[in-house]
Amino acid sequence: MATVEPDARRRRREEARRRTRRQRLTVLGGGLALGLLVLVVAVGAGGGDAGGDGGDREEAQRPAKPAELPRGGRSILPENRVVAFYGAPQDEELGVLGIGSPAKAGRRLERQAKAYSRRKRPVLPAFELISTIVQRAPGDDGDYAEPQKPAVIDRYLRAARRRKALLILDIQPGRASFVEETKALRRWLEEPDVSLALDPEWSMGPGEVPGQSIGSTDAQTVNRVSAYLSSIVREKRLPQKLLVVHRFTKGMIKDEGSLREPPGVALAVNVDGFGTQAQKKAKYREFTRGKRSRRNGFKLFLREDTGLMTPRQTLRLRPSPDLIVYE
Repeated sequence: MATVEPDARRRRREEARRRTRRQRLTVLGGGLALGLLVLVVAVGAGGGDAGGDGGDREEAQRPAKPAELPRGGRSILPENRVVAFYGAPQDEELGVLGIGSPAKAGRRLERQAKAYSRRKRPVLPAFELISTIVQRAPGDDGDYAEPQKPAVIDRYLRAARRRKALLILDIQPGRASFVEETKALRRWLEEPDVSLALDPEWSMGPGEVPGQSIGSTDAQTVNRVSAYLSSIVREKRLPQKLLVVHRFTKGMIKDEGSLREPPGVALAVNVDGFGTQAQKKAKYREFTRGKRSRRNGFKLFLREDTGLMTPRQTLRLRPSPDLIVYE
C-alpha cells in the first residue's frame, strides 16, 4: 500500500496540471480572439479617420462646385467678347453655321474668333443655332414656325462643347410667343453653356405673315424672357447666360428704355442688317448712341455685306462690340 499512495497523488497532480494548461490555453485563446477583435475594430475606425469611408462621407456632404463656362469662369460679359456663327443646317441661306458639318463650322469659327482676342479681353466663341425656324406657311398650328428637332440641337451642342464654345438658341417665333418658345427650350437652357437669342424681325402680330411684314417685340416681352432665364440660373446655380435681341429698325424693340438686365443674365442688343461699311457704321452709331453702358452687338453678313468689315475695323467701332455675329 505504501507504493500505491504516491502513484495516486502523482496522477492527481498531473491531471490538475493538465486541467490548468487547458484553462490557460482557453483563456489565452479567448484573449487572442478578443485582442484580434479589438485590433480589427481599431483599424477600421482608424482607417475611416485616415480618409477611408469617413473621407468619402465628408466628400459627399460637400456642396458640388458650381458649373463654369466652357473656357472657365462664371461671367460671360464684360469679361469676354463673344464671336458667334449664326444659322441652321436646313439651308445655307439661313447662315454660315449651316454650311458644312458642325465640326467644320467649329473649326472655321475658331479661326475667325482668334482675330478678336485681346490680352485683356479673351474671346468666347459661340454657335447661334436657329432653334425655332420661321415658315412661309402657317402649318398645322397656324404659327408660321417650326421647332428644330432635338437631335439637331444636341448635335450642335456636342460640337460646341468640343470647341469649348457656347450654344445660343435663336428663336424666330412667327406668331408664337417668345416666352412660350423659351419655356419649350428649358431642357437645354438648364445647361451651363447654353444661352438664348430673340429675333423680333420674325415676331408676327395677328394677320401678319413672315416675309410680308417686318416684325417687332417690346421691352415687357424681353423682360419676361430675361426674368425666366434669371430664375433658371438661380435655381440651377448656373453661370451667367447671354440674352441676345436682334434689331435693325428703330421700332423693332418698343419701349427700349425699359429693358432690364436681371441677375445672372447679360442682355445684348445686336445691331443687325446688311449693307455697305458706311451704312452699317451709321446704323450702329444710331442704335448705340447714349447706350454705351449697355451690352452691344454687331452683325456681319458674309454674302450680303458690301465690303465686309475686317475684325480690326469692327473693333474700332465705338462702343466696341461685346458680341460679333457672322451670318
